[in-house]
Amino acid sequence: MEIGQVGEDDVVSFLTGLREGDDLHPPLAAGSAARAVVAVRGLHRFAVREGLSAVDPAQGVRPPAPPRRPPKAITIEDVERLLAAAGPGGTERDLRDRALLELLYGTGARISEAVGLEVGDVDLADAVVRLHGKGAKDRVVPVGRYAREALEAYLLRARPVLNAGGQGGAALFLNARGGRLSRQSAWSTLRSAAGRAELTDVSPHTLRHSFATHLLDGGADVRVVQELLGHASPATTQIYTLVTVDRLRDVYASAHPRANV
Repeated sequence: MEIGQVGEDDVVSFLTGLREGDDLHPPLAAGSAARAVVAVRGLHRFAVREGLSAVDPAQGVRPPAPPRRPPKAITIEDVERLLAAAGPGGTERDLRDRALLELLYGTGARISEAVGLEVGDVDLADAVVRLHGKGAKDRVVPVGRYAREALEAYLLRARPVLNAGGQGGAALFLNARGGRLSRQSAWSTLRSAAGRAELTDVSPHTLRHSFATHLLDGGADVRVVQELLGHASPATTQIYTLVTVDRLRDVYASAHPRANV
């Protein structure tokens, strides 16, 4: 068959064959098949451009979407170890680090939202914090007792010392020079605490995932979690339910008398 004779059905059949495999070839994962489709589309664009084909049969063929992987979350016990390892001493930096990590887990804030906070965004009397999310969308989320106490200790005992030069302005979290804490420094704070807690592959998003997963495990409605996370669509939050379904399956398998029959 000449390249100009190839039709869209032929391209779709090729993709199907890649995904299903045969006696001589194992099936390709979605990512590998997607790369092959991109190459095929490039070939047919070239053929049209060079006059070898009148139409592009691959133009409407889309690469397969990769499977949605549940977000990584750590257990409540691991979260407690991590937070206990944050700010092990009583220095101003220790108090700041503990307040930062308690806030990340206690509110589900993104790292950019946390370091972008100003003092006026925190209302300890009403136990809420105003987070400035993506697309200039603000949301007000509650702050639990542990995060509230850590923030209060930081604001009373540490921030005034760090802000002695007045360089931080209204920024909530300050670095050692009195300026606004950067995302990189916040990452370093988490990495150091994770190392002391002997935890690996922990990122700020891990705390956000854990926040959502633990809420759903505790019975929170997915739409409430959506609001707390600042997701524009419930479909984005829905991926967290995949994690809790696995947990439900484990509980069912261990508790139901006929689960393994």
